[in-house]
Amino acid sequence: MPWNQPGSNNRDPWGQGNGQNGPPDLDEVIRDLQKKFGGLFGGGGSGRKGGGNLPSFSSRAIAPIAIILVGLWFATGFYVVEQGQQGVELRFGAYKTIKDAGLRWHLPYPIESVEIVNVQQIRTVEVGYRTNTRSNQIAGVPREALMLTADENIIDIHFAVQYDIKDPRELLFNVAEPQDLVVRGATESAVREIVGRNTMDFAITGGRAEIAQETKVLLQQILDRYDTGINIKAVEMQNAQPPAEVKAAFDDAVKAREDEERLKNEAQAYQNDIIPRARGGAARLEQEAVAYQASVVAAARGEASRFLQVLDEYAKAPNVTRDRLYIDALEEVYGNSTKLVIDQGSGSNNVMYLPLDQLIRQRSSVLSGGQSDAGSGGGGFSSGAFSATDSNSRQERSSRLRSLTQ
Repeated sequence: MPWNQPGSNNRDPWGQGNGQNGPPDLDEVIRDLQKKFGGLFGGGGSGRKGGGNLPSFSSRAIAPIAIILVGLWFATGFYVVEQGQQGVELRFGAYKTIKDAGLRWHLPYPIESVEIVNVQQIRTVEVGYRTNTRSNQIAGVPREALMLTADENIIDIHFAVQYDIKDPRELLFNVAEPQDLVVRGATESAVREIVGRNTMDFAITGGRAEIAQETKVLLQQILDRYDTGINIKAVEMQNAQPPAEVKAAFDDAVKAREDEERLKNEAQAYQNDIIPRARGGAARLEQEAVAYQASVVAAARGEASRFLQVLDEYAKAPNVTRDRLYIDALEEVYGNSTKLVIDQGSGSNNVMYLPLDQLIRQRSSVLSGGQSDAGSGGGGFSSGAFSATDSNSRQERSSRLRSLTQ
């Protein structure tokens, strides 16, 4: 039953009676504490029932304590800025200044505070995919990766953006969301705009580097427009492919396009090989024609000059010139003939078995080198057969030829 009801034997809630064995009175506890503090700080206090006065401190005891407390409060204003970081000091929440690396001090809280920002750390944001750091596996994010191209095709594209902080003041006062979310959202917007200007084939094949560069420029413009204080270091296109539903058909189209390019390259190589050869042959024929023209003209001029010279000599001595021309003509005709003419008028009875091939070769060597080979004859035949013929004078031969022609 309740402790204050009849029959409870006046027992309190702690199971004890109202005698001297109960808990101490709260007023007595407060009075004891006042006495102890008064003795500690050199003052005294008088208590009264139902309450008490606070202890009175002497000025000699308050001054050291105040100095220590103020010193500790001022000591809380020291802070260290590491290398590659910057400290943004705030006074009552407003921007004051930026401190570089080193040991720094500001007025303690709540007057001033400091925000440490790492401005040299390169951070990476993935757009369109996420990499699992534990398993190192890539998981696509279709909400970010699927984009519409200019030719109304859908492309699955992944980007990786690297950035750092160029202005910590703008980052702290103009960006409320986490930095990665801001960069990812701006990158997605920039990529959708750039991809929407180009065709699917251009984005997948030869336009990767150009799209990445245009995205970097546009992304930096967007971040600067909102004064985010973020600097884009690099934008890399990790992957660009059609959606999985049409990937097989697209691979066939890409293979056909590669075959087309291969055939074009082979045709271009053949063209580069055959055209220079044809041009070289044409140039050679042209040079040969020019050389032939020069030789024919020179020969014709030489023959004309020779004819004029012979004409002059003929005018001076017609008979001699006529004989000379006749002899030269016969020499030219018979010099290339394989027939052999033997003079039987000398009275010699030569055997009619003659090695004609050796005679022709011997005569050719005599005409070309001006020397005769005495040992080249065979079958007991020597050069003595021609000695009688060669010993005739020019006058005798001329008279004989003249008698034959008359």
